[in-house]
Parts: sequence; structure tokens; C-alpha cells
Amino acid sequence: MAIVTWRRRNPSELAALRSGVDDWFDGFFRGLERPLEFLGHRAWPAIDVAEKEDAILVRAEVPGIKPEEIEISVYGNTLTISGEKKEAKEDQNDGFYHIESTYGSFHREVALPTEVDEKKIEAVCKDGVLSVTLPKAEKSKAVKVAVKG
Repeated sequence: MAIVTWRRRNPSELAALRSGVDDWFDGFFRGLERPLEFLGHRAWPAIDVAEKEDAILVRAEVPGIKPEEIEISVYGNTLTISGEKKEAKEDQNDGFYHIESTYGSFHREVALPTEVDEKKIEAVCKDGVLSVTLPKAEKSKAVKVAVKG
């Protein structure tokens, strides 16, 4: 039979252990743009973000949503797109066997890679696609410098 001795732990060792475990759990989802996608959950609406020379272009799939049901705001370097997809008609007579239609509110935040000119932002919703053009602020645009020889 082996005798196991219990050694009293230093509180700082326990704090370091807890900190390490916390960092491990926190780091599991850190850096993932869509952390729950691997569980079958997909953020809605799906968005595309592209950076051009003069602007940031954001496209979002918003089928069935009217332009007046969408809210867009920019605060700092964050673009927020939110709204609600509403079902206008309820038909109790049809016996649905399977429904995949989605209704409800949505909220997406997009971290912008650079500062934008808030006064020149344009948004258009056509054929179920929301297109947001965010012109870059003058101080954020690249400047070409000639090299003298």
C-alpha cells in the first residue's frame, strides 16, 4: 500500500492554475469570426466585407426584408446592421408539414478595418441583398510618396 502525502498548496500556485484554465477556455473561441458555426449555428444574415482603395463594401443577404425594416449605424470602427423579418400573413388553413422560413430580429456587428467618412455612407437594398458603401476617411487613405534619387 502506498502512502500519499498531501502538501499544502501556495495560494499563488492555485491562482496561476485557475488563470491558466480561464485563459484556455477564453482562448477556445477567441479569434473566431463565427464561433458557433462548427456547432451548426450560422450567423444571420450572412455578410461579405471587402476593402477597396477608397471604400469598405459590405453586402448582407436579407431576403424578404423591406428596406424600411433595416437599421444601419456606424459608431467608431463598428458597423451595425439590425432589423426584423416579419411574417405579415398567418394562414391557419394550410397544414404545414415542414417549415424552414425564418422570422425574427437580427443584429450583426462588423469591425471596420479603417476609419470611414460617416457623412458619405450609402446603403441600398435590392433583390434581397443589402449593399453598404463606406467611403474611407481622407486620413485613412494610402498616400503614395515619390522616392528621389
